[in-house]
Amino acid sequence: MLSVNLKSLPIVENMIEKAEEMNIEVIKLENGATVLDCGVNVMGSIEAGKAFTKICLGGLAHVGVSIAGTVSDEMVLPCVKVKTSHPAIATLGSQKAGWTINIGKFFAMGSGPARALAKIPKATYEEINYEDNADVAILCLEASQLPNEEVAEFVAEKCGVDVSKVYLLVAPTASLVGPIQISGRVIKNGIYKMIEALHFDVNKVKFAAGIAPVAPIVGDDTGMMGAINDMVLYGGRTYYYIESDENDDVEALCKALPSCSSEDYGKPFLETFKAANYDFYKIDKGMFAPAVVVINDMRTGKVMIYGKPNVSVLKKSLGYKELE
Repeated sequence: MLSVNLKSLPIVENMIEKAEEMNIEVIKLENGATVLDCGVNVMGSIEAGKAFTKICLGGLAHVGVSIAGTVSDEMVLPCVKVKTSHPAIATLGSQKAGWTINIGKFFAMGSGPARALAKIPKATYEEINYEDNADVAILCLEASQLPNEEVAEFVAEKCGVDVSKVYLLVAPTASLVGPIQISGRVIKNGIYKMIEALHFDVNKVKFAAGIAPVAPIVGDDTGMMGAINDMVLYGGRTYYYIESDENDDVEALCKALPSCSSEDYGKPFLETFKAANYDFYKIDKGMFAPAVVVINDMRTGKVMIYGKPNVSVLKKSLGYKELE
C-alpha cells in the first residue's frame, strides 16, 4: 500500500536542500528531529507553499500556483490548483487537520503524513481503510511558534518512530505559506463534508481536482482566519469523479455539497466565527465546503454542477478596493 510518509520524504529533502532558495530555515533539534521553519522567523515563499501543500497531501497530488483560472474578471488573485488520483488517502488520510498538538506552551493544528502513523483520528482510517507503517514521520503544523524537543518526542512516540526520523514543518496562518496550504485544502473540504455530514462512501471518489484563490496577507493570525476560509467557501471550485452504485443519489449529493447549502452561508467567515464565540464546533459543518461542485458520475455518465463563486463576500472579506 502507498506510504504517505515515504512519498512525502523526497519533497522534504528537496526543501532542506533548497532552504535558502525557498526562504525557509532548517533547524536540527538536540534529539535529532528536524524542524522546517516555513514562516515563523523567515519569509517563506510561493515555492515553499507549494511543497508544504504537497506534503500535507501525502505526496499524492499535483499542486500548482497560478494567476490563470482566478475567481472572476472582477477579482484577480493567485490560485492554488490541486489534483489527485488518491482523493480519500491524500485528503482524509493525510491533509485533514485532525491532530491537535498541545504540549506545554506549544499549540498547533497538525496535518500531513504523520497522522497516518498515529491514526488520529482512528475512525477516519477505519472508514477509508488505510494505514501507513513507514519508519519516518512527517507532520505539518499550523502555528506561530516553533516546536521544541518535547513536541518532537511526543510525535515520535505517537507515531512509533525514532525521534531522529521526525520532520516538523511549521507555517503560521499569516505568512506566505499559510494561505497557500489552506487554499490547497479545497478538495479536502468537499470530501470531508461527504463523509462527515452526508455519510457518503468517499472511497467511491476516484479522482478529484480543485482550484481556490489564495488570500493576501490582510492581518494577524486571527484576522487571516476569516480570509483563508473564505477563499475556499466562496471562491473554491472542485471536480469529483465518482464511481457510484445504484443506491447512490449523486444529484442530491451534488446539491448538498457546496457551502451555499449551509445555514451559515452568505457572510464573511470571520463574522460567523465571532458569532460562534471563536468555537469551530458551533459552526455548521456543512459550511466547510467549496463554493462550486462538479461531479462526474462515471456509472451513469452524467455531469452535474451546483453552486457558484460569491465575489461580493470575498471582496468584503478582504476589504478589496478597486482604485480609479
